[in-house]
Amino acid sequence: MEKTIPSKKRVQPENVPAPGGTYSHGIVVGDFLFTAGMGPIDPETGQVVGDDVATQTRQVLKNLAAVLAAEGLTFDDVVKSTVHLQELHRDFAAYDEVYREHFTEPYPVRTTVGSDLMNILVEIDFVAYKG
Repeated sequence: MEKTIPSKKRVQPENVPAPGGTYSHGIVVGDFLFTAGMGPIDPETGQVVGDDVATQTRQVLKNLAAVLAAEGLTFDDVVKSTVHLQELHRDFAAYDEVYREHFTEPYPVRTTVGSDLMNILVEIDFVAYKG
């Protein structure tokens, strides 16, 4: 039996930092938007914003909000998030405080892990439902 994937639509808003590799900012497949992992990069300067996890988390969420908005979505449409923290034990509470500012119950499901990141403290990706 042959499987067919619904058509894929690339989401690449201009008000988000340019990809740092071979990937799209987002892909819509069926009723879902899948985002790339976003870092705390200022789209205007191309530079990492802040040296603490709270500041960096705010910028990451701002970047992700722009990808969501390109498809008419908001944080309320997010059903899953994956979060990578450079310093999981040290930074989880500060990161989570900022994250709470952007979401309401029922919160998306979330996986948060410690990762070896490239000169940043936090990276986040989403799955959002377009419905």
